[in-house]
Amino acid sequence: MKYPIDCKDNFNSTLLFWICRFVRAKLNSLSNKELKEPKTLQSVMFELTKEIKSIDKLNELVKKARNAGLTGINTYFIPIKKLYDMLIFQKLYSMKQIDEELLSDFLASNTGGLSDASKKNHRMAILSFFSYLDKQNEEDGKSHVYNIELKHWGGIVGNKGQKLPEFMDENELKRFLEAIDSCQFKSAALRNRLIVKFIMYTGIRVSEALGLKVRDVSEEKDCFVLRIRGKGNKYRIVLLKRILVENELKEHINTSLPNEYGLLFCNKNGSKLTQAYVSRIVEQMLIIAGIRKEKNGAHMLRHTFATLLYRKRKDIVLVQEALGHASLNTSRIYTHFDSNKLREAANVTEEFIKDKHRK
Repeated sequence: MKYPIDCKDNFNSTLLFWICRFVRAKLNSLSNKELKEPKTLQSVMFELTKEIKSIDKLNELVKKARNAGLTGINTYFIPIKKLYDMLIFQKLYSMKQIDEELLSDFLASNTGGLSDASKKNHRMAILSFFSYLDKQNEEDGKSHVYNIELKHWGGIVGNKGQKLPEFMDENELKRFLEAIDSCQFKSAALRNRLIVKFIMYTGIRVSEALGLKVRDVSEEKDCFVLRIRGKGNKYRIVLLKRILVENELKEHINTSLPNEYGLLFCNKNGSKLTQAYVSRIVEQMLIIAGIRKEKNGAHMLRHTFATLLYRKRKDIVLVQEALGHASLNTSRIYTHFDSNKLREAANVTEEFIKDKHRK
């Protein structure tokens, strides 16, 4: 059913109405392959058919849907929620006041400091929302068409603006590995250490580690074989030397309570751990090791693994395969850390100066 673009008594209610309908449409279109709690999602969808009174209430419903297994909803909702806050602050009186210039202002002021990938997600969410509005509003047989394109927004600079990732050098890495075993936890110490080791020793993403199931781990000679589901539900195989985690892994599996989803790592309720929780674990270990980086999250472990792998093997294709990168260009960033090549570049100036003095 279609509604007039200004279908409520005031702008705030109208904007929230359309965002709720957009969220419901996205929940219906996202892949449900990871859906663990169908009844929870069903209740969320039912609530969205009613009038939602506040953005906070909608945020709660989105969290429920995400925790039920539709994690992709955040890609759309987080940028739209930010847009909601900005538009309410603007004190508009009609949805028709929103135009491309206003949306470009929003992106410019709300995506500073974000990675290009995050900026692209914000742009994609905005485009998706207003494309939905173009198709869903109608009054007197006509629609208000925004036709938002955002082609000229300059916030995404591509490879030129790509930042070098944070990583630990070899001395820091040695201290960090010692901190893994010395770090004290109030509970689940074995599980916490094992998660960090899995990420550190294989370079898998935090989300990939948390999505591992017991059945995804098998043995082959001197290695554990991990069946990893990466981005886009693409699977790959990662090997982990048994000697590094064998005793801890077997103890963890034997002492952990079974959970409904067969997860290798879960909380006491049998649910999947969050990436934020793992990042807090890593930060605690970094503090113990006396290491401070600009970004202390768990993703830095993946960058450290990739950097070490390239330095030791000088094989960019190996880095791509090990990390599950779709494009070789993504892996090329780790070639920036080849200090031997950079040393050769530095030697050129030294040699030139020495030759000059000889003359």
